[in-house]
Amino acid sequence: MEYISLFVKSIFVDNMIFAYFLGMCSYLAVSKNVKTANGLGLAVIFVLLCTLPINYLLNKFVLQAGALRWLGESFADVDLSFLSFILFIAVIAAFVQLVEMIVEKYLPSLYASLGIFLPLIAVNCAILGASLFMQQKEFASVGEAEVYALGSGIGWYLAIVALAAIREKLSYSNIPAPLKGTGIAFITVGLMGMAFMIFMGIQL
Repeated sequence: MEYISLFVKSIFVDNMIFAYFLGMCSYLAVSKNVKTANGLGLAVIFVLLCTLPINYLLNKFVLQAGALRWLGESFADVDLSFLSFILFIAVIAAFVQLVEMIVEKYLPSLYASLGIFLPLIAVNCAILGASLFMQQKEFASVGEAEVYALGSGIGWYLAIVALAAIREKLSYSNIPAPLKGTGIAFITVGLMGMAFMIFMGIQL
């Protein structure tokens, strides 16, 4: 039950886009059509699923104050938490490189559509934000970290695919010239964010 609560909360209540506004640059840039939004969303889910458990283990057994006690009592007072950003980003960058190579080899059309935004997953603040929130929330197990990663990834995926579907429909609408493109996209995102605020009252 605790895992289900965490999963649902990470999708809707703590949505990376609408609750914390993380990953907005690629969210707005790649949400012009559903195909590319779907590809980037799945890539974000994959990277989160792979990196968050690794970063959890790094945090628990290497970075936290006293985490190196397993090496001996002389390491009991060592605190490497100042290295969190560097190590988390290194793990994320390694998996993003893996995703990029796989997509380029097996899905060249999607790779061409995503362009520069696929390697930019490495600096997508939603990915790093999930690892930092994981550190802040102090999950009790790697299972909780994995559930949180899946929920956060699905939340980001749903947000970008929903926006892409709306923007595809809007391209056939009679929109005033000054609002076409980015302008109407910002308005749409604002309305979607307001809609997602209803989930913040859910007690899980």
